[in-house]
Amino acid sequence: MCGRFAMDDTVNELITEFVAAGGDLRDWRPTYSLAPTDVVPIVRERLDKATGEVRRSVDGATWDFHPAFMRDSKRPNFNARIETVTSNGLWKGAFASSRAIVPMRGYYEWTGEAGSKRAHFLHSGDGGLLAAAGIYTIRKIGEEWQVSTAIITREARDASGEIHDRMPVFLERDVWEEFLTPDKLDDDGKQHMVQLLTAESEKVAGTIVGYEVDPRVNNSRTVDPLDSSLIEPLAS
Repeated sequence: MCGRFAMDDTVNELITEFVAAGGDLRDWRPTYSLAPTDVVPIVRERLDKATGEVRRSVDGATWDFHPAFMRDSKRPNFNARIETVTSNGLWKGAFASSRAIVPMRGYYEWTGEAGSKRAHFLHSGDGGLLAAAGIYTIRKIGEEWQVSTAIITREARDASGEIHDRMPVFLERDVWEEFLTPDKLDDDGKQHMVQLLTAESEKVAGTIVGYEVDPRVNNSRTVDPLDSSLIEPLAS
């Protein structure tokens, strides 16, 4: 599961990291507590029909996947299971042609009982940025177009396996281009992509480590998301 994460790079750093053009994310600030329904950075590729060129950009997306055909829901849809991403009607269209990377420094998981939960921060062992596989969709609200996203998850194979049974699907750099291509996948292509994501995430999972952090991160409504100390190890 991934229900909260930290993304402390600036837009310019993300553009450099992913070799992307600037998108419409001017108000973005490094954030240490991103929760469902927040706007998060995504990296995506789109085909310019006029020029035939594919453009990669860093854009903002609401972390609550909401295609135009879906009625409003009180419960946000922020994680798509890899086991059903090609068959579930909510996800399969976007997985075929609207895939994205959700960059993150790391993500949080919790252990313990309600009221006394212990918070853990999971991240790359080398301190680098993690690239989570995701999907996105677009719908029109009034006169505005809204981009929304979900993170693809899988059975845990990293340090979070001791904390939670799910984890994001993380990708290594050498498959970013193949994953982001905006070409629409046929059935064989979708199955190949699932196999690719499964194999790649197995590789990255072994590099994930974690430590306990201050439990004040437990409440996303009261914590200051700009406080960088949220991802610091809890003092013993």
